[in-house]
Amino acid sequence: MTTEKDYSANSIQVLAGLSAVRKRPGMYIGSTGIKGLHHLVYEVVDNSIDEAMAGFCSTITVVLHKDGSVSIQDDGRGIPTEIHPKYNISGVELVMTKLHAGGKFDKDSYKVSGGLHGVGISVVNALSKKLHVQVCRNGKLYTQDFAKGNKLTSLEEKGDCSERGTLVKFYPDEEIFETVEFHFDTLSARLREIAFLNKGVEIKIKEEHTEKEHVFKYDGGIVSFVEYLNKNKNPLHEVISFNKEKNGNAIDIALQYNDSYQENIFSFVNTINTTEGGTHLTGFRTALTRVINNYAQKKDSIRLTNEDVREGITVVISVKIPEPQFEGQTKTKLGNSEMKGIVDSVVSAELNTYFEENPAAIKTIIDKCINAAKARDAARKARDLTRRKGALNAHSLPGKLSDCQSRDPAQGELYLVEGDSAGGSAKAGRNRKFQAILPLRGKILNVEKARMNKIFENEEITTMITALGCGIGEEFNIEKARYHKIIIMTDADVDGAHIRTLILTFFFRHMKPLIEKGYLYIAQPPLFRLKKGKSIEYFYDEEKLDQKMKEIGKENTSIQRYKGLGEMNPGQLWETTMDPVNRTLLQVTLEDAVEADKIFTILMGDEVDPRKQFIQTHAHEVVNLDV
Repeated sequence: MTTEKDYSANSIQVLAGLSAVRKRPGMYIGSTGIKGLHHLVYEVVDNSIDEAMAGFCSTITVVLHKDGSVSIQDDGRGIPTEIHPKYNISGVELVMTKLHAGGKFDKDSYKVSGGLHGVGISVVNALSKKLHVQVCRNGKLYTQDFAKGNKLTSLEEKGDCSERGTLVKFYPDEEIFETVEFHFDTLSARLREIAFLNKGVEIKIKEEHTEKEHVFKYDGGIVSFVEYLNKNKNPLHEVISFNKEKNGNAIDIALQYNDSYQENIFSFVNTINTTEGGTHLTGFRTALTRVINNYAQKKDSIRLTNEDVREGITVVISVKIPEPQFEGQTKTKLGNSEMKGIVDSVVSAELNTYFEENPAAIKTIIDKCINAAKARDAARKARDLTRRKGALNAHSLPGKLSDCQSRDPAQGELYLVEGDSAGGSAKAGRNRKFQAILPLRGKILNVEKARMNKIFENEEITTMITALGCGIGEEFNIEKARYHKIIIMTDADVDGAHIRTLILTFFFRHMKPLIEKGYLYIAQPPLFRLKKGKSIEYFYDEEKLDQKMKEIGKENTSIQRYKGLGEMNPGQLWETTMDPVNRTLLQVTLEDAVEADKIFTILMGDEVDPRKQFIQTHAHEVVNLDV
């Protein structure tokens, strides 16, 4: 292990220059939208986490300032301030102005690290209109200022300091980013994740203008993560966890089954969330299925599949490896081939040992998996039966679907409309070229409480699956989706909100890739129609309606409050809710999968107390309530 004295400017190696970053920022941070903006924060935090993983940092503080800047402060060793022998500039200036410069390329300084392979903090500097860095190191305080990747001042010694660490404060450049407004909740979700993955490190986030503040510190590490994920579910046994090192790779895994029907797996490499999985996840799944099958065949002759052993499992897999290779569209899939065998062998050995010592746990797990296998068989029969009736057939569409003329999924829009009455208005008012209408009758099945066989028995859901064309479960294929805009259109009342939530639950649990691709939307029908003389105007909230009534006065005015879509004629529905020129659509995005899972479990699951507590906590936020 390195010591504080070993970490100096000599540890920093440089691979390339910084010129292309401002020209093509997407190559370095993914996008210039909100995700790219947040990526800047993660890059700086990753540097602090590298210090924590090396054993030198215990506290990280992120502050969203009123002036639009964000600061990240840690109590690590501080960026080296000495002059680099080759480049003849300080270590601080080097890492801030040279691409691929950092201690991550010196294996003696960091055995493993996250971040963008060392491009991080210089890219943050390049895409900031202003950046200030402050280093406390060897009892001295140093500062330096930069703008758009260039230095404004030289590194200056400002006096003594008793603490140690680095503070980076930056202002993202409006010329580069579509928005420079940070989202507290999105950043908070990622920082919570990082805290779970780095046992004992305290991470704070504050937002000055709202005074919101979160503090994350988990001494249980990923065991605490699994307990958090299963908080509102019914766990079937204690958390099984192990942390092993093999061939220089650290394997940290925690898992626990619950009585739900969903798999909940989070995998990480050097704290990077590998949302597309990879070789470490494949190794885990292969070992899990084999080990549980070995025990199951002693009890029952049934052969369990991957799908059977994953029902109701919550797993966090965190591996830390010296040289990760990422692949996939978003570079979030681990490609190191050796990790499959390494994780497989570790998981096999550890699970076998645990189950030998805890026979009650393996008995409970096998019973759960066997029930899942029986349900899968029932689901297959239900699927076949549904197909024989003509549904779920890729070559035939449901009778009540009014399809669009376009066969290009990128152009097509599918409206999932509450009720036949509104469906009739939508069919009459739509643009047939690109808008398809599927009326849904009543409230669909709550899939949070149902296995797949029950889903195939629900007519409204099977109609929806057939219309969408991408299949479900093991047959799901997003490339076969018939529409790239799926729009939920329900009444603006309590029943409409409930139906919308049931549909969202279905998409989140069984077609999550459609949400991740950005295909799912919620229509915003107006709440009010204001008529004054011959002039008609629509309003989507009461506050804007009231503002208009100051302006124009109440004389000769009439107000209609829409409770349902069926109250609008086809022309009104088109004009307000379906015309791409005038309508407002809310895109459903997945910014915090952990929090989303928690909310769906609370609102739609079996446990009453968490739901009651949630309603009591959030009652004051209700805006439109039908009594």
